[in-house]
Amino acid sequence: MRTVPGTWWLLLAVAAVTAAVGAGAVSGLSTAHCPPAGCREDVVRTSLAGVWAGQAPLAVFASLAVTAEYGTGTIRTTLTAVPARLRVLAAKAAVVGAAVLVAGGAGAWGALLAGRALVPAGFAPYDLGAGPVLRAGFGSALYLALVALLALGVGTALRDTAGSVAACLAVLYASPLVAGMLSDPEWVERLQRYGPASAGLAVQSTVGTDGLPIGPWAGLGVLAAWAAAALAAGGAVLRSRDA
Repeated sequence: MRTVPGTWWLLLAVAAVTAAVGAGAVSGLSTAHCPPAGCREDVVRTSLAGVWAGQAPLAVFASLAVTAEYGTGTIRTTLTAVPARLRVLAAKAAVVGAAVLVAGGAGAWGALLAGRALVPAGFAPYDLGAGPVLRAGFGSALYLALVALLALGVGTALRDTAGSVAACLAVLYASPLVAGMLSDPEWVERLQRYGPASAGLAVQSTVGTDGLPIGPWAGLGVLAAWAAAALAAGGAVLRSRDA
């Protein structure tokens, strides 16, 4: 991570895309379709809409943390230096998770700051120190860190950059897209409750949380389970197959 230039560009892209898309989403809000009682838009969640886009470069970054070594053959040097393979994976997970937590936190809080400054007239500005806003901001950073661990696990299992990125993005983007095409409300709710992205992003909600298919922290727990399963699969492959 330290010596490959692309690492820092990808982390910068995560922070920049998260903040920029969120700011654009808030500035595009309009009161034209609000009911007479007033707008009930979740402006905080709108400000954090960039997390949805920021997870794409993040999947590339986290996958490369392991697949790049397989591509160059340096994984053999790594495993010779540290024969305990699960220790190697744990170290990668710790470093990748910490780096993404910082970059994702910068992007999420940059988006919240920009969103608060750009919120149009007719929408109530939010208090950055309010409990739900703090949960949404820090929860978004945790969401991105968990997505990185998911991508790292997939990359460790597949050992191929293109395949790992494609698989990870399919897992993240498929369930919300499929849910939008279904007409059966029960299946839609199931996908929203158990899909990694749909469930994990519930942590951003600050309005009408009682009506969500899954609670904010419970949704983040679902994503954590997906990440743990991916890391477990990656660890199993790492232990059972030659480098």
